Amino acid sequence: MPGPIPSLASAALRSRAAQPSPIVAALARKASTSSSSAIPVPSRVTTLPSRLRVVTEPSPGHFHAVGVYVDAGSRYETPRTSGVSHLLDRLAFKSTDKFSDDEMTRLIDQLGSQVACTSSRETIMYQTTVFPSALPLALSLLSSTIQHPNILPSELAAQKDAAAYEIREIWAKPELILPEILHTAAFKDNTLGMPLLCPEQQLDALTESDIRRFMRDWYRPERMVVAGVGMQHDELVELADQHFGSMATPDSVAPIPGNSVRASTPGTQPAGSKGFATISNVEGAVEERQRLASARAVYTGGQHLIDKPDEQFVHLMIGFEGLGVHDPDIYALATLQTLLGGGGSFSAGGPGKGMYTRLYTNVLNRYYAVDFCAGFHHCYADSGLFGISASVYPEHAGAIANIVCHQLDTLTRPMVGGITEREMRRAKNMLKSQLVMALESRLVAVEDLGRQTQIHGNKVPVEEMCAKIDALTLTDLHRTATRVLRPSSTTTPLNYGLGSGLPTIVGLGQVERLGDVQQVVRDWALGRQ
Repeated sequence: MPGPIPSLASAALRSRAAQPSPIVAALARKASTSSSSAIPVPSRVTTLPSRLRVVTEPSPGHFHAVGVYVDAGSRYETPRTSGVSHLLDRLAFKSTDKFSDDEMTRLIDQLGSQVACTSSRETIMYQTTVFPSALPLALSLLSSTIQHPNILPSELAAQKDAAAYEIREIWAKPELILPEILHTAAFKDNTLGMPLLCPEQQLDALTESDIRRFMRDWYRPERMVVAGVGMQHDELVELADQHFGSMATPDSVAPIPGNSVRASTPGTQPAGSKGFATISNVEGAVEERQRLASARAVYTGGQHLIDKPDEQFVHLMIGFEGLGVHDPDIYALATLQTLLGGGGSFSAGGPGKGMYTRLYTNVLNRYYAVDFCAGFHHCYADSGLFGISASVYPEHAGAIANIVCHQLDTLTRPMVGGITEREMRRAKNMLKSQLVMALESRLVAVEDLGRQTQIHGNKVPVEEMCAKIDALTLTDLHRTATRVLRPSSTTTPLNYGLGSGLPTIVGLGQVERLGDVQQVVRDWALGRQ
């Protein structure tokens, strides 16, 4: 389970490179929402008249965590609006109709806490941790920046300049930009393939009107959740009603026909509803909003190689379509990623650091020219990505594709050098401990609470998730790996069955030294044949 990407220019950068604890959040959103769980979750949900939901979870401690979660993000952007989520992220907590920029800064300092806005592909989150006495002020600041930002010309210009610097910094660091390129190649020109980072050419094109139009379309009460950890439920409901209760109630709200990315049954992708499109007076606008709200992620696969002769290493990512969060095999795939593990060639090591994962023992400890090798797993509402990333010295780049494909092949069936019972037990224990320990953080806990409520309507106990992980067998791991790495007419379709089944290959550096990676993948019979 990968941790947060190192920061570069801002806290927002971490969210766009990789959300904190992505697999933890994905597993939590997958778990069954049955009320018959052995250990009920002490969370409460209240829906205001505007359809905004308020959820709390009691937790002893000296401070509270609170957040507002908007069902928005880059997957809802179009080529015309691409980059709006990135700018919204940066424009948070600037001047509003109630507070000047200086006042906002002073009041945030007065809170004495962490305050952040982070944007991702499927949500925009405003979060803070505060002392109990400061909770009313925190809700006031969150409400003001979400509902009534000024977006002054000077603020927009300053944040565009900051975004331009941020983009250059990320493009200079392969470990940050390659996952972004992987998504754009894997879901070419649709939903999850829309860039998290604002394209540089869009910085000059996007206007205040574009940003406000995006907020009008997606910042709607029925698409928002106010979540809190530590406070009394009635207290947060009262504050949420005070600060968000006046949000306009949609004149007409109806489920999008055919939209089904929030619930599932085995073998088929879900029959629930991801979101709602609110009918407006502008027919063209509502049609576009309905199309975006119901659009399913279509995995295309593809190859994107960037020649950069001065790069010290040759970087390669080989990925395949993963599973949506609703798929019952999501626990098996998360366990496979934990089992692959890996990391850099230099590590402090020690118990629990993953030094016995397959990519350490079978790759990093055997091939001195490999500087980095790790499994990756990105999970979303209706699709995902799974594979291996590696960095190698240029003179040995010709062998890395074969090494990566061999490691993927060993996951699919019993064989000499394949997964052992001992490895599986270790991976399951690592995944459970990472899941439980991550939720010790109040910010992770409140995000988990808000996102689960956003998708399922309530919080699911971590005990249930751990039980599902415990129940996994080697047969489950082999079957799931085969579904993802060798999709065919004999395997259960992935997600909606819309994906191409082809590999996604991304490279950077002296890429000509990699050779024909696509042919290597075919030689190993990976991907749809």
